[in-house]
Amino acid sequence: MSGPGVPWRPAPGGLVLDLRVTPNAAFDRIDGVEQRADGRLVLRLRVRAVPDRGRANAAVIVVLAGALDLPKSAIRLVSGDTSRDKTVALAGDARALEERLAALA
Repeated sequence: MSGPGVPWRPAPGGLVLDLRVTPNAAFDRIDGVEQRADGRLVLRLRVRAVPDRGRANAAVIVVLAGALDLPKSAIRLVSGDTSRDKTVALAGDARALEERLAALA
């Protein structure tokens, strides 16, 4: 299921997922896959938390953990600490993670 048509790719111990995050939103929610102007695919995510002192990043992890049925410790921010474009590493069985992500997309 990995490939050019999804915003995730295999990584040692799981998957790496590209996100576009909107902080300070009305609701915490996952809006599905979006294609960026540069052609890259990202999973669109909105969080109520403000982008201050890592609060939005923490909220991203909580929302993903709940949606993917993962412990928060299985999700790690790889890049994009202060950007809306983020990359996270998801630890676990890659095939099971892909199935869960496909259901969200």
